[in-house]
Amino acid sequence: MVPLSHYLIFSATLFSIGVLGVLIRRNAIVVFMCVEIMLNAVNVSLIAFDRYMNQHDGQIFSFMVMCVAAAEVSVGLAIVIALFRNKATVNLDEINLMKW
Repeated sequence: MVPLSHYLIFSATLFSIGVLGVLIRRNAIVVFMCVEIMLNAVNVSLIAFDRYMNQHDGQIFSFMVMCVAAAEVSVGLAIVIALFRNKATVNLDEINLMKW
């Protein structure tokens, strides 16, 4: 059996990769993918604690996180498509819709 610490290290690594991707990358689609990586890291830790404590609450919360991720993908993709139609780019540095 794999110890809990291995799962938590894997989850922390995934979350760190996601945070770095959100902070460094400028492409909107890549940023959304990095947010998905962070949500999956949370799912890994929830399931790991679920198995460690021998309860089923972590699986329920993990399912809720997956539902939030699906909603985020649909709304985010709609925003990216709308921005691409207006500005013809998905680079976050070039999008300045909120400026006067």
